[in-house]
Amino acid sequence: MPRKSTRLTFAVLASGAGVFAMLQSLIAPALPTVQHALNTSQATATWVMTAYLLSASIFTPILGRVGDLIGKKRTLVAVLSVVALGCLLAALAPTIGVLIVARVVQGVGGALVPLSFGIIRDEFAPSQVSGSISNLSAVIAAGGGVGMVAAGPIVSALDYRWLFWIPVAIVAATTLIALRYVPESRNRAAGNVNWLGAGLLSAWLVALLLPLSQASVWGWGSARVIGLFVAAVVLFALWLLAEARSRTPLIDLRVMRLPAVWTTNTAALLFGAGMYAIWSFLPGFVQTPGSAGYGFGSSVTATGLLMLPMLVAMFFSGVLSGRLEPVLGAKTLLTAGAALGALACGFLALWHDEQWQVALVAGVFGLGIGLAFASMANLIVGSVPADQTGAATGMNANIRTIGGSIGAAVTSVLVTGHLQPSGLPYESGYTHGFTLLALLCLAAALAALLVPVGRSSGLTAPARPAEDAASAPVRVR
Repeated sequence: MPRKSTRLTFAVLASGAGVFAMLQSLIAPALPTVQHALNTSQATATWVMTAYLLSASIFTPILGRVGDLIGKKRTLVAVLSVVALGCLLAALAPTIGVLIVARVVQGVGGALVPLSFGIIRDEFAPSQVSGSISNLSAVIAAGGGVGMVAAGPIVSALDYRWLFWIPVAIVAATTLIALRYVPESRNRAAGNVNWLGAGLLSAWLVALLLPLSQASVWGWGSARVIGLFVAAVVLFALWLLAEARSRTPLIDLRVMRLPAVWTTNTAALLFGAGMYAIWSFLPGFVQTPGSAGYGFGSSVTATGLLMLPMLVAMFFSGVLSGRLEPVLGAKTLLTAGAALGALACGFLALWHDEQWQVALVAGVFGLGIGLAFASMANLIVGSVPADQTGAATGMNANIRTIGGSIGAAVTSVLVTGHLQPSGLPYESGYTHGFTLLALLCLAAALAALLVPVGRSSGLTAPARPAEDAASAPVRVR
């Protein structure tokens, strides 16, 4: 039975993971303000986002695995402390260089997602696991929406530095409560951290994500972009070889090959491509002045309000999925979520002349995000041994981020490939981009159909005492 209040534990996990998700999107609408305030170029300012993405991609699976090895509560408290420090540094940053370093530190918070899922699996009663994971997924999804909606009002009423001061207070309080009330998990993986695997994982992720995020500045045919892509392929192959030969791999490749895991990760890659691209380009579309032949010339605050239906729908459907999963199954919900994303993007490609149409699309896509986030997490958690939860869910989050980077990069090519004399994209660029995103989400729905029904990890976890039944794998339909 749970040793402490699961409600308080959930509140702590939701606060930490929600703030991480909010930090991911909170700064994006304020980048022009940051650029002006710190007297830097647009290209340099984009590193505020790129540094966070790279850092989170590296630390999410690595620290998820560390939590499996040394204890999830101990790792959670350490990560929360680092995130609070990163937010404080960002709030005080006198230069763009310091702000970029602060964002690297904040990216450590990516580990909060797999650690939180692992703690829920270890500490909650089996009947609570699926619903709690769905609710936490709803908070994580909504956190990104809160960032988009809240950035404008915070910057207008206060200053962009308050985008970090507010998280400092929240994360500091969450850290103290976690230290006192979150129980330490009894499930531990055997072995040590495979530092060679960790180094190679970090290297190929950077080599892949860096050119994807900077290709529009460097040029797709530049030596830097091509060279990094080649390096990513080579480093990825070396990582696979190192993990396969290691007695204590960072990421157990046997787990990654489980049918329920690789099919869910494939859907995560494709759906992530559509989701992050919508988050990146729909605000720009809305803010385009009407003189371009489309768009509404909305302010940052007005854009956030137009995206509000997405935030509400994400949270609602994420919570609802916890009630629906025992009846319909996580596979069905993942398929439905991806299909809703395809429907929303397809609608947007055809009809985007009125603000209500954009708001409707945002709401429908939000429903899809909430269902997909929750079901992906439940499928992974329910399909792997308990001592692999952190690493497996960390890789799932990472794969979704990789998909997002690919989707955003390809959409950027379509949107900005041909510009009007005014420097604004043509409407056809957005139309082609939204069509591509619809196809990616449809492909994600097809991948979700391949997820096997039922749960069988195919791996044998170490035997657990009877009193540890709460941490046993949950059945996912």
